[in-house]
Amino acid sequence: MNYPALIPSLAVHDAAAAIAYYEKVFGAKERFRLSDPTSGKIGHAELEFGGLLFMLADEYPAHNKSPQTLGGTAVKLSLMVDDVDVTVSLAKEHGATEIMEPVDMFYGHRSGSVRDPFGHEWLIQHEIEEVAPEEMQRRWNEMAGKCAES
Repeated sequence: MNYPALIPSLAVHDAAAAIAYYEKVFGAKERFRLSDPTSGKIGHAELEFGGLLFMLADEYPAHNKSPQTLGGTAVKLSLMVDDVDVTVSLAKEHGATEIMEPVDMFYGHRSGSVRDPFGHEWLIQHEIEEVAPEEMQRRWNEMAGKCAES
């Protein structure tokens, strides 16, 4: 198995349900899981989507804490998909809370965001236009100026 240099790892309540959710909503594929023989909790699982890897485990408070235990998350995961509108809709159908409805953004992506049923936040996007960094900065400046005027 190949491992990239950086691998996100999520802690959740009910890792088996989270794996099923990520497979159904985001098209993830489970590589494998290691389950605690006593409790049945998943101590480690690996999932792939879009050629990338992330790890997932049930919460073990001495080692990892879920967003529910922490009262939120400081990390947002960005996921590129074929159609943000379809993916956000599917995520909501399966229990996610919409944070931002899909909208065309100044940086050339159509973006929406959700909080999944396990407390993790996802910025879901697809590219609608290639935008050079200089043009992004110009658009950012224009947007910031409009916000300052309000």
